[in-house]
Amino acid sequence: MQLHEIRPFHQRKNKKRIGRGGKRGLFSGRGVKGQSSRSSHKFKPAIRELIKRYPKLRGHRQKIKGQKLNLKPTVLNLETLEKKFKAGEKVSPAALLEKRLIRRIKGKIPAVKILGKGKITKAFIIEKCSISKQAKEKIEKAGGKIIV
Repeated sequence: MQLHEIRPFHQRKNKKRIGRGGKRGLFSGRGVKGQSSRSSHKFKPAIRELIKRYPKLRGHRQKIKGQKLNLKPTVLNLETLEKKFKAGEKVSPAALLEKRLIRRIKGKIPAVKILGKGKITKAFIIEKCSISKQAKEKIEKAGGKIIV
């Protein structure tokens, strides 16, 4: 036996259609009074409950709709660049991605900030990266260039 061959053992019972007149007496099988005896308005609308759950704050919807991703830049130190790059090589977010020092965030190459921790002896050409003051001084002392 397979799933498509399975059938219920009992017969299906037809649903009782209430409120259609005919041979069901004065109240058509709905009972005498109350919410269930009226036409329509049996339950609360589903939207009302959803609206009640939203916080009643100023600008609530605008915050959700127009929310920008404030991504912090990926931080790298000079000592990691010293280990992974050769002298005279270009250091850019794309090059860092190739060497697997950074990774994509939501499919995009993130912004990179270079900090001045560690010593540096090689001259690098740095492109499209933001740099701290200390790192800038160390790079220029080693003979590197910074292209903004």
